[in-house]
Amino acid sequence: MSIPQSGGGQIEDFSQLAQMMADGCKPKADWRIGTEHEKFGWLTDTRAPLPYTGDRSISALFAGLQTFGWQPVHEAENIIGMTRNGANISLEPGGQFELSGAPLESLHQGAAELQNHLDELRSIADPLGIRFMGIGAAPEWTGDQMPVMPKGRYRLMTDYMGRVGTHGTQMMYRTCTVQVNLDYASEADMVKKLRVALALQPVATALFASSPFFDGKLNGHKSWRSRIWRGLDNSRTGMLPFAFDQGFGFQAYVDWVLDVPMYFVYRDGKYINALGQSFRDFLAGNLPALPGEKPSLSDWADHMTTVFPEARVKKYIEMRGADCGDQAHIDALPAFWVGLMYDDAALDAAWDLVKGFDAETREGLRVEASVKALQAEANGVKLLDLAHAAVGLSHAGLAARGLGEEQYLKPLVDNLKSGTTQADRWLHAYHGAWAGDLSKIYEASSL
Repeated sequence: MSIPQSGGGQIEDFSQLAQMMADGCKPKADWRIGTEHEKFGWLTDTRAPLPYTGDRSISALFAGLQTFGWQPVHEAENIIGMTRNGANISLEPGGQFELSGAPLESLHQGAAELQNHLDELRSIADPLGIRFMGIGAAPEWTGDQMPVMPKGRYRLMTDYMGRVGTHGTQMMYRTCTVQVNLDYASEADMVKKLRVALALQPVATALFASSPFFDGKLNGHKSWRSRIWRGLDNSRTGMLPFAFDQGFGFQAYVDWVLDVPMYFVYRDGKYINALGQSFRDFLAGNLPALPGEKPSLSDWADHMTTVFPEARVKKYIEMRGADCGDQAHIDALPAFWVGLMYDDAALDAAWDLVKGFDAETREGLRVEASVKALQAEANGVKLLDLAHAAVGLSHAGLAARGLGEEQYLKPLVDNLKSGTTQADRWLHAYHGAWAGDLSKIYEASSL
């Protein structure tokens, strides 16, 4: 989840909304890679989720991390995140511990950043009997067992999620993802990258599937996290079929975000309830939550963080379709997308792969990927074949960068060779060596 946005004065002209996205355009030399991943903390003696306070807690980890130069971020009296050298640590609603990495030039730098983060975290967590799981959904914990983080944004969202969908609180409290944020050069470049990202997001869902267990049992899906997103809030999630319409660009994306109901307005360190209200009314000074007040650009930036499509645009594009997994898979996610997006030939070839898909096929692949992962098929498109082609193009794109980054695709190449994912392998163990003992997943998924 995003932290409150800052910067920018009052919105004076409607064109400023799309201009904020246009301001993200960068020359290729300035393109960067920002990887984010979430993970569950758990107590080794009880396998209970990590609480916010106490001797063995998130607060204890925050205290320890300050010795490595991390600076605390507060909401009221509580530390709710940390910053250091362009990177952020933040908390998801159920205490999922998230690293939002600094914008980096290479995948090698990203892998080193992840390794350093895990080393620092383990040095504090291990003596306390705390471990972390790289997995897409909490395998055993119920909603009632999850801690609640002291963040006003989450209190508002929890209430609203229960009214607009069936799975929203499951997403908030019991899922973990890994994503990468990538730059674009122009509006046309954004459009092509977003279309490829949306159309190939089911490939990422399949390759990174790691959530076949939920509520202590099999859930019938290989990516239950992906299934959850289909039952959350249809007004702000999905595959954005309008992004494939002729003439799509910054303004069309803005128009969609404007029609998504608001969650909140952030003022003076507090979240003001604006649930279900309209940002269009806010622009006109008619927002019931703040009568007579008009929004700032930071209010708009905040609102942009409350839409959750499979790929999201801000001043960069976020690829959002993957379960979190082991360390190698966390490194593989940015590798997959950088290879496709940061080489012109690979991007053109990737578009050729998917440009013939209609909205029904794209949505069908999304649904089937959550259930069957690499064995999914929709409208005659076999996801295993599509994944082979996409990973091959990514490999070529990384090779063209000339940095030796292709190594980070190895987990995906191995998945394709075997036709299995982390979810498949855990299911095999569950039915075999584990003999149905789901407690084994904690060690199996440990980071």
